[in-house]
Amino acid sequence: METQKKLIKVNPTDNVAVALVNLVAGEVINFEGEDITIETDVKMKHKIALVPFDIGDRIIMYGVLVGKSSARIEKGGLLSTVNVKHESDKVTGKTETIGWTKPNIDKWKDRTFLGYHREDGQVGTENVWLFFPLVFCENRNIEILKDIFEKELMKPKENDYQLLLRSLVKTETGGAGNEAASNDANLFNNIEVKFITHQGGCGGIRQDSHSLAKLLAGYVNNPNVAGATVLSLGCQNLQIQIFKDALDAINPNSKKPVLIYDQQQIGTIETMLSSVVKDTFEAIKKANDIKRTPAPLSKLTIGLECGGSDGFSGISANPTLGVTSDLLAALGGTTILSEFPELCGVEQELVNRCVEEEGGKRFLDLMQWYEKTVVDAGSGFDMNPSPGNIKDGLITDAMKSAGAAKKGGTSPITGVFDYGEYITRPGLTLLCTPGNDVECTTAMVGSGANMVLFTTGLGTPTGNPIAPVVKISSNTELARKMSDIIDIDTGGIITGEKSIDEMADEMLEFIIEVASGTIKTKAAILNQNDFIPWKRGVSL
Repeated sequence: METQKKLIKVNPTDNVAVALVNLVAGEVINFEGEDITIETDVKMKHKIALVPFDIGDRIIMYGVLVGKSSARIEKGGLLSTVNVKHESDKVTGKTETIGWTKPNIDKWKDRTFLGYHREDGQVGTENVWLFFPLVFCENRNIEILKDIFEKELMKPKENDYQLLLRSLVKTETGGAGNEAASNDANLFNNIEVKFITHQGGCGGIRQDSHSLAKLLAGYVNNPNVAGATVLSLGCQNLQIQIFKDALDAINPNSKKPVLIYDQQQIGTIETMLSSVVKDTFEAIKKANDIKRTPAPLSKLTIGLECGGSDGFSGISANPTLGVTSDLLAALGGTTILSEFPELCGVEQELVNRCVEEEGGKRFLDLMQWYEKTVVDAGSGFDMNPSPGNIKDGLITDAMKSAGAAKKGGTSPITGVFDYGEYITRPGLTLLCTPGNDVECTTAMVGSGANMVLFTTGLGTPTGNPIAPVVKISSNTELARKMSDIIDIDTGGIITGEKSIDEMADEMLEFIIEVASGTIKTKAAILNQNDFIPWKRGVSL
């Protein structure tokens, strides 16, 4: 078996390399025909200088500026937050149009997944009846409904911790055994009930409520949702009409059932919840009649997300998503690249890939607005890398961004959308969101994603109430250590056992299985239903 490489240069123009294994001070490595002496111990995932850097020299990785040296760095020296500062090239507009060679899709063009067809032509990968409030005052009532409907319809299985506690209690009280109580089969086998709570809808500024209305309307319109039950207090900023207007703006001809209840109009909680239970039960029975039928892969809308990234994310997991995104774009599907703070430094390439001049301009306007809000709050995009990112080799925002952008592949960008806007164009699209894992995932699903591909190098349990979230590890160590949250391991790319194209083929096969309901994601098994709206303030 061939010995694993110790260093990799991502782009031919790079003047730094990534350590694929732990390196020892004094070690001499022959790389691209030159001997490089490692100046100090270097942990895998971190970067070393391929040339000596003086103060102020440009550091290039992924073919773009990712920082400047703030101290002298010798050839073979370690790049760190001590000797490198964030820097990225500023972009003013489109400089060229980047061409694209479509990947070969012969093996995929006739493939289908089994999905839930909606009247508006969208196809869901799930069939969900969704409960949510228009204002936080109704969270308690949503929790009551959650307890009622899950117990009676979903029959949740007792988890291992519950069984462990039961055995301890029985032992303490002289009982015997820790057998699980019998669980009846679910009453409905073709629909799930899911619940959202949040802290918005009133207080704050009125724009927050309008933004939340657009997000919640997007969730109702998402093809994974069969219908919804909505609770309103009555006096809140997010009035029922504002929500209805937001839903109408997305889909004016929608026939999807949406049951709305206003507590202050109805009266007592008992009266309202009794009506909710009766009406919703009848609606769920009808929604349960919808069956999975074949749909082309062009009906997939995939959100591309990364969180808990490491120094391998931009080399293995993210490029795998990039090739997968290109395949889906060529097939007529839709992919969403978001996390605008993590596109800092790669703006020029993205602008040049925009099909429409106006799209490139809008992208830059949104980026500049976003950065200004962060600066006005006394921070900056340079504060984006988390302690975990830095510990594992992502020492500047531009470096992190250059790797994160690899999720978007190389296909043309067909549209640029702001937060809360519903995506209707096929191909690769850009959506303005924070880099925050849950806020971003929440936003992409609200913009129509019927599945999310989520790469991680450090591990994160993020999921979503209505869309499957496929968790992809950048390295095999993580996949083994946190096997309960990882669905796919791309670590074979790092060891040289697999190519990016091979992993992308495996990824697309897995996507089809998840979209068809054949495979349940780890996040779904863990019942990880995260939902955090973005208040248009500072969030990285």
